[in-house]
Order: sequence, then structure tokens, then C-alpha cells
Amino acid sequence: MTQRAMAIVGAGHVGGRAAQALREAGWQGRIVLVGAEPHWPYERPPLSKGLLTGERAAQQCALRAPQAWRDDHIERLHARVLALDPARRTLTLDTGGMLAHVAHLDYEALLLATGGHVRRLAVPVSAAASARVLYLRTLDDAAAIAPRLAPGARLAVVGGGFIGLEVAASARSRGCEVTVIEGGPRLLGRAVPEALAAQVHALHARNGVRIVLGAAVQAIEAHANGALAVLHGSGESADSVEADTVVVGIGIEPADEIARAAGLAVERGILVDETLQTSAPGIYAAGDVAVFPSRFGAHRLRQETWHNAETQARVAAHNLLGAREVYRELPWFWSDQYDHQLQVAGEPALARQTVVRALDGNTQIRFDFADERRAGHDGHVPRLVAASGFGPANALAKEMRVARMLVEREVTAAPAVLADAAVKLKSLLA
Repeated sequence: MTQRAMAIVGAGHVGGRAAQALREAGWQGRIVLVGAEPHWPYERPPLSKGLLTGERAAQQCALRAPQAWRDDHIERLHARVLALDPARRTLTLDTGGMLAHVAHLDYEALLLATGGHVRRLAVPVSAAASARVLYLRTLDDAAAIAPRLAPGARLAVVGGGFIGLEVAASARSRGCEVTVIEGGPRLLGRAVPEALAAQVHALHARNGVRIVLGAAVQAIEAHANGALAVLHGSGESADSVEADTVVVGIGIEPADEIARAAGLAVERGILVDETLQTSAPGIYAAGDVAVFPSRFGAHRLRQETWHNAETQARVAAHNLLGAREVYRELPWFWSDQYDHQLQVAGEPALARQTVVRALDGNTQIRFDFADERRAGHDGHVPRLVAASGFGPANALAKEMRVARMLVEREVTAAPAVLADAAVKLKSLLA
């Protein structure tokens, strides 16, 4: 491996899109994708939905057909990174799990798109139960879970975040009995406003999901009758949930160990500047692992979303080639559960004032404003920093698309105007 390459560590969504963008931008040299999974790059959102319900096959999750990567002469190494030397611009790789398979890859510039490691339960799990306690992060994980979602099967989902709730919705559509066990006082505690989380809770309850809140899992055991017991609580308040399968969805830990060992700045992820460059020249980071500057202030964010993967990959690829583009995309994510959709655009955590815009039925959009004030055509108004919506997907999508554009363009509008359903949101874009 003598010719210096554009190297990408992490052959997932970010890595794949970045490799594609490098070719589209005119790079004629080597592009090497280094990844631990045996698959070509794929999208993760279908893992908890279409792949579990049987509505989508694994090959339909691929970013591109395998031949398209080959036609673009993009190399893929199934390997593990042993070391990164930023000064020499060299990666040391284990391509076979033995010292005899160590290789060195010299790079022109490097993108770390290492994603995250699934967070595992730190509780006792009996040997008899371990094979039926599953996690969802990869295509292979989804393939292991899907056959267990049969009509009448009892599923316990540990974690009331997006992955857990999407798995619960998919399992209910397959006829499973589902219990969600969440350690916090409500669902979606870190991700969405409390009022929207309550609506999501009600939706799952209407669809027959049992939800147990404030219930920290203590152990998972196997009974003599073959059932699993998920023990939660403690002392006199201890209880258990019986299940045939347990799916754990309690988040990920950013995979920043390669960067940390190489001396790059890390803080629960790899710290990057507004161009997605790390503390080492020529090394960039993007996707789930990158901690990047917010467009709304001096603080930093880390986003685990499809939109973040798509948009950061392209900016990072251009900057690998010396473009110095600034990443300014608005955070945005969605979650499909049953026939409903939840969307969040911007940073609702910054909210100091919130107004609700009622749409048809129970559908609504919440607009969040920060303390910062700025001059507008009608005087000083709070700064719009987020829009969140929840409801039937067909009722929400159009209005939420415009609401997202309002936040993205930082449109100046009084809270009362955004709350007034008689005012067309689209008119405010002008």
C-alpha cells in the first residue's frame, strides 16, 4: 500500500457517502473504506422498522449496489484499526485478527466515521438467558431479532428511546405482546419535549404496549418453564416482566478510542471545529462520533441521526480535499411509529418559551424560542431555535416541512404569529 489514499475509518452510512462524495468532487486517487462489518455501507433507520416487520429486505438498506462501489474503484478493507499516527499520516490495520495480518495504510487525509458501540446492560444475565437478550445496531442484529417477532411472542424492550419504541411498534405490528421498561420518569427523556413524549406514550398504550417507567433493570434470568424474567426495581418494590425475548435499546457510546489513543481531543466523542476537522491537521470526524459546534451558540452537539450522517459526510469529503466548508446544517430527525411520525428540527433543549400550533385532530407543532433577542420588522422578538411535531404522518409532513425551513432560515416571527393556525406558515418564509 504505497500510494497515499483518502482513508475513511468506518464503512457505514457516513463513510459510504463520504467516499461517494470524494469521487463526485473529482478525486482520482485511491479511496479506502476501513470497516469492521462485512457489509457495504447501509442505512440504519430501517433496522428497527422495515427489516423487523418484513417490509424491507437487507439489500434494500444498502446505500448503493455493490457493483457501484466497484465501478467507482472504492476499496473496502474488512479490518480493525490498531493504531493511528497523525504525524506520519499512517494507519496500522489488523486485517485478519493475527499479527501476521498487520498492514499499514498511508493516507493523504483521513475521515473518522467510527460511529458508536451499543451500550450494554451492566446487570447480571444468566447463562441460560443470554442468547435471548439481543441488541440492535447492525444488519446482523436485525436479522437475529426479526424471526423472534412472531404472533403471540412476548417481547420485553429495555429502553424507552427511539430504538426501543420503534422496535415496540414493529413488534406490535407482528402481533407480539410487548412491554417497554424505561428507567427514567418518562419516555424519550433526552430527545423530545415532555408534552410530545406524553403523546408518544399514549399512542403506544392505545396500540397495546405495556409501559413501565422508573424501572431500572436489576437482572435477567431464565425460568424453568423457558420464560425470561426481567427483574426491575429493588426491595419491596421489586417486580418482574416475563418474556420470550429481550431487546435492549439504551443508546450507544461514541467510538472515539482510536482518536483518544492517537492524542486527538475527545469529550464523549471526537471534538471537531466548524469544518469538522479534529485537533490534528488532515484528520476529520463526522456522524455519530463527532462533537461539533452548534449554529445557535458556543456549545457543542453530537447527533445520532440519518440527516447528520448524510450532510456531514459530504462536507467532510469536500474538506478532505481542502475546501474548508463550514458545517451549518440544522439538526433534524424523525421517527415513524405505527401510522404516526415524530419530527424535531433545531434544538428544543434551548427553549425558554414555547408556543403550540394546533393542526387537524390531535396533531400539533411546537415552536421553541431562546432567550437571545434580535431586531425584527416588528421590534424585538425571541430567537426561533426549534420546531417539533407529532401526529399522523400524512397530517404532519407538509406543515412540519415548512416549520423546519422557518427554523433553518432563522426567520423572525413573533410567537403569537406562529401559534395562530389562521396564519399560513409558508407566508412567513417571504
